[in-house]
Amino acid sequence: MTSPLTPAQDAALVAAIQQAEVTTSGEIRVHLEDTCPTPEPLDRAAQVFAELGMHKTAQRNGVLFYLAWQSRQFAVIGDAAINAAVPDDFWEATKEAVLAQFRRENYVAGLEKGIKLVGEQLQRYFPYDKATDQNELDDAISFGTPTPPVSP
Repeated sequence: MTSPLTPAQDAALVAAIQQAEVTTSGEIRVHLEDTCPTPEPLDRAAQVFAELGMHKTAQRNGVLFYLAWQSRQFAVIGDAAINAAVPDDFWEATKEAVLAQFRRENYVAGLEKGIKLVGEQLQRYFPYDKATDQNELDDAISFGTPTPPVSP
């Protein structure tokens, strides 16, 4: 898959992820692919989440933003601990905030908004601990069908 992002847009999203992760032990990833191979984008997001090894974070606080660019499908999914911590309507509200920007064709701004909202919740429930925290997942945007991470 060729990236639908310009190098500047890619860099802006990575910077948004890094900024959101500065104050939390949580992990955020963005995955883009051309079309969603499943009827429901949330199902595909769950598959990608697993394929990227996002369930292997120490605190189970990873969050994935999934976008099928050409088929215009989007989902955001969080791991068990962050899902249990946030208010019941958090994921739907975050998705709607992102989609509000997407409807204006502000795709990068939409993802940045979602990343910021998720970062605020991660900071609240999983604050950064200088002694123990490390960046457990790559901040780079992933594209196409992910290759499962190699186990150590």
